[in-house]
Amino acid sequence: MPSSWTGHRVRLRAVEPDDWTAFARFAEDDGPRGGRLDLPRSAESYRAWAREQAVAACDDDRFRLAVETADTGELVGAVGSDRTGRRSGWFECDVMIGAAHRRKGYATEAVVLLLRFMFAERRYHKCLAAVLDHNEASLALFRGLGFLEEGRLREHVFFAGRHHALVMMGMLVDEFDQRHTICRP
Repeated sequence: MPSSWTGHRVRLRAVEPDDWTAFARFAEDDGPRGGRLDLPRSAESYRAWAREQAVAACDDDRFRLAVETADTGELVGAVGSDRTGRRSGWFECDVMIGAAHRRKGYATEAVVLLLRFMFAERRYHKCLAAVLDHNEASLALFRGLGFLEEGRLREHVFFAGRHHALVMMGMLVDEFDQRHTICRP
């Protein structure tokens, strides 16, 4: 039964301290993300991160939620609001789904649930998403949700030995409402 935090495929919930093992596995399964080589992280760093997330205040509407399957409760990723411009009415969202769980509609539904909350309950006017130009899967996800490309920051991010463009995508509350409806029927 869908609710504010549950859709047909996923349920959004707070990150719990014991979630650290799944997030460590997601990072390991991804390997170098998009060609970027990160420093190895210890198990303790993942434990500390999950503990911090579990008790984090929702300062300025910045938060991270776990994404789990609605049918089995398996943790499959995370979705969140990273930056906000409360006076101007915008926020930036992101989503991460573990490699073994991609292409099942989890990211789409998690982002819709997040946007519905931020637009309807927090009264934001616009959502932004920053996507690396070579990340075709994420670009397709946000385009499929109805985000429009608003610009490209050329050679903005450096990794894997070269600079990459960052694609800025946006969706206004009215565009969301026309496509996904703010209030559930």
